[in-house]
Amino acid sequence: MSPKLLERSISSEIRIKEAAHKIFLIKGFAASTVRDVAKEARTNVAMVNYYFRSKKNLFKVVMLEKVQLLFGTLAPILNDEASSLDEKIIGIVNSYIDFLTKNPDLITFIMNEARKQKLEFISSRVSDMAHKSHFMKQMKASSGNLNPVHFFMSLVGFIAFPFVARPMLLQTGIVNEKEFGNMMEERKQLIPVWINIIMATQKTGNAFLRNENKLKKLNIEKI
Repeated sequence: MSPKLLERSISSEIRIKEAAHKIFLIKGFAASTVRDVAKEARTNVAMVNYYFRSKKNLFKVVMLEKVQLLFGTLAPILNDEASSLDEKIIGIVNSYIDFLTKNPDLITFIMNEARKQKLEFISSRVSDMAHKSHFMKQMKASSGNLNPVHFFMSLVGFIAFPFVARPMLLQTGIVNEKEFGNMMEERKQLIPVWINIIMATQKTGNAFLRNENKLKKLNIEKI
């Protein structure tokens, strides 16, 4: 293949993927068709099938690229054995918010699709992050007897939920685009503080419960 034809082929493939990403986000996987993607990409169905073979495969390619972009950023942070838990939390918050700012509708789309079909190419990566990363080992060591997934869910929720609520916040005029963006930048500073407060409170709560149990035991023995 000549350099000119190769460049044209790559350009067509990129255009189809960009069109597919837009169509899947708007309509969802089930309601989207290859014809929709072809029309958006200003090409024909045969060309879409030539590059990607099927709608399912096209969906996987498009979503996997986005997921790899996110996890490619997070993985070095999560598995860095030299950094502290606090440093990891700051890195996760900054990277995740930056990613979602560039892809604000992606989290809602993935959540909706996960209810309808099994997204193995995403779930396997989340599972590795939640169970095998050095970050989770540090989280477990800091969480005492409490399941560290509690803190993991809180961290992800603090980051992701504003983007889930973003359409409603914008439509109702609670915030505008600029205000939302400013708030996300503020949350880069706030979320690590909140997580530290939650973890510190949990440790204090555990100590309180241990003392309360001791007092109950003493009262029972007196009786």
